[in-house]
Amino acid sequence: MKLNRITPWFRSVLIAGTAAGLLASCSTLNYYTQAAQGQLELLSDARPIDDWIADPGTSTKLRHRLETARQIRRFAVAEMALPDNNSYKNYAALKRQYVLWNVVATPELSLHPLQWCFPVAGCVNYRGYYSKEAADSYAKELRAAGDDVEVGGVAAYSTLGWFSDPLISTFINYPDGELARMIFHELAHQIAYAQGDSQFNESFASTVEEVGVERWMDRFGNQQMRDAYARYRSRKKDFLGLLMKYRKALEQNYAVVDRSDSEKRVVKARLFQELKDEYQILKGNWGGYAGYDRFFDQPLSNAHLASIATYEDFVPAFRALLQREGSFPKFYGAVKRLAEMDRSDRHRILNAMVPPLVAAPLMVQRSEMRP
Repeated sequence: MKLNRITPWFRSVLIAGTAAGLLASCSTLNYYTQAAQGQLELLSDARPIDDWIADPGTSTKLRHRLETARQIRRFAVAEMALPDNNSYKNYAALKRQYVLWNVVATPELSLHPLQWCFPVAGCVNYRGYYSKEAADSYAKELRAAGDDVEVGGVAAYSTLGWFSDPLISTFINYPDGELARMIFHELAHQIAYAQGDSQFNESFASTVEEVGVERWMDRFGNQQMRDAYARYRSRKKDFLGLLMKYRKALEQNYAVVDRSDSEKRVVKARLFQELKDEYQILKGNWGGYAGYDRFFDQPLSNAHLASIATYEDFVPAFRALLQREGSFPKFYGAVKRLAEMDRSDRHRILNAMVPPLVAAPLMVQRSEMRP
């Protein structure tokens, strides 16, 4: 909800973090240290799926989930030409709800997120922490400085093939279709990645995810699974549409030149209350489904909406490209060539592949928001 979201940050802290830390403040060094230590602990906690399945202490439920994940992983290689490496062939059981937490912040009257810059990766709009307490502590500092802040849990991420990403307890119990979606999406990030272009990276991974789930469902799904996945997609579309509606309203509020800051604060508070009220109506339309309630666990702020990134703007173009190329390997080759171009050139090519009205964007949260 896999990044993009978290991958540039990991490339930085794990490849160049130590050298940078030696030249930085103690707080910066501590940040790099916790990031590197958290990743290494995750890798050390992971064991091969076969070991877990053979272990008599493994529960029947977990054994079934791991067998399903192994089948999905094999399908990804055999039918989708995704990387045949050690990613998602190990499993780590964590004693926490999320693998890490992202801190996102904005000014009080703006939806433009603050940025943090790292060696190699450049600047990103979040900081990731393996400890909820550490994330909350940093968030408290930012709030004291007057910023709006969100601390969002992350269930999964990709290291772009630098490490063997494991299956994790934070997402292993997702329904089958969503588990397949997650694995296909994160493996796609290992194929091609354009630094600083989330629109391109996420649209590509989302295309692989969508097509992969369709084909996997055709092979292994049943009607119950298809219906469950369709409900998931529908609810996500509804919820994200709601967020985008209020993001636009907030942007309009902050852009009014002759409105005082005090007046903007009043409108801001009203809009966030309306967002909460309208969400309750949406839940009613879903029959009381409460899977997105956690979005409202913290007081709503600009940071909640600033953390929304485009995931599917170019999906129609990538689908057209896949159809034109005729196979996943040829498709991946074409995508890699696009990734090597300047941002403006690849966007121009993708925009030209489909009519503008077809390519209307769908927005999703960077940190793998899942109900």
